[in-house]
Amino acid sequence: MSFKAEYIWIDGTEPTAKLRSKTKILADDAKGAELPIWGFDGSSTNQAEGHSSDCVLKPVFSCPDPIRGGDDILVLCEVLNIDLTPHASNTRAALTEVAEKFAAQEPIFGIEQEYTFFEGTRPLGFPEGGFPAPQGGYYCGVGADEIFGREIVEAHLDNCLKAGLAISGINAEVMPGQWEFQVGPVSPLEVSDHLWVARWLLYRTAEDFGVSATLDPKPVKGDWNGAGAHTNFSTKAMREGYDAIITACESLGEGSKPLDHVKNYGAGIDDRLTGLHETAPWDQYSYGVSNRGASVRIPWQVEVDGKGYIEDRRPNANVDPYVVTRLLVDTCCSALEKAGQV
Repeated sequence: MSFKAEYIWIDGTEPTAKLRSKTKILADDAKGAELPIWGFDGSSTNQAEGHSSDCVLKPVFSCPDPIRGGDDILVLCEVLNIDLTPHASNTRAALTEVAEKFAAQEPIFGIEQEYTFFEGTRPLGFPEGGFPAPQGGYYCGVGADEIFGREIVEAHLDNCLKAGLAISGINAEVMPGQWEFQVGPVSPLEVSDHLWVARWLLYRTAEDFGVSATLDPKPVKGDWNGAGAHTNFSTKAMREGYDAIITACESLGEGSKPLDHVKNYGAGIDDRLTGLHETAPWDQYSYGVSNRGASVRIPWQVEVDGKGYIEDRRPNANVDPYVVTRLLVDTCCSALEKAGQV
């Protein structure tokens, strides 16, 4: 007997990487064993030149394949050069180093992935040649006049659960055809690995319905909400005391940190972070309690409890989770360490 392993990787497309995948047939005796490395043509994925096109796929995370079922699996891979060093497009390797450095602080994340369904060239629920009613009733709404694509969302949720991903919820978002799922709270590498696989499952699930899903941060210009990936973050110290919460918030606003983060928070961020539609301006840093117009929000319950987590509201829907988690761990954990709040 044999089984199918869908090898998934992140390509080198700029400014926003795409997911790629292909199927490897493995013998039955490979179950439970270390999955083999594989290769692909990097010249077709913006990761190599044609004269030297081989790239290496190194499995880093696997889970049951809910699409095919049975013993078949999904295999998330890092991309390596042929000398087995990390490829230039491999952002996971840098996160691994930072996560290991600050592991003692026990950083964890929950990421809220917003996305928009498209049917052809228009968002699902938008009438041909026009616009739906203004925003207001769509967020967490119910009814065929306000909700579009729920059957796809439910199928995606079921697929993520069957795969064993750390998905923790779903909801309809502010614009028609726009939805959100949440992953976490788990460690930096786990939340990132699971989010990439959940994205692959989103595209693959929607494919069966003849619908596409996009992480475009501003899918419709004008008075419509953009799509983000609000990133909730805490360390052991933050979960135990409020002083560490303030230290983390202050650290994100020091010196060049605001722009260092924002420029790595997803392409097209200035289209979304305008100061409108529950965002702070991309070039201004702020934080506040229960303030969805701030760069970083401290939930009201965190202030009441005197401990908890913070929400960085700046990352785009198309952000690389390996990058955003690395930046938050490096900035906040360094500051907490310097302040002796570990």
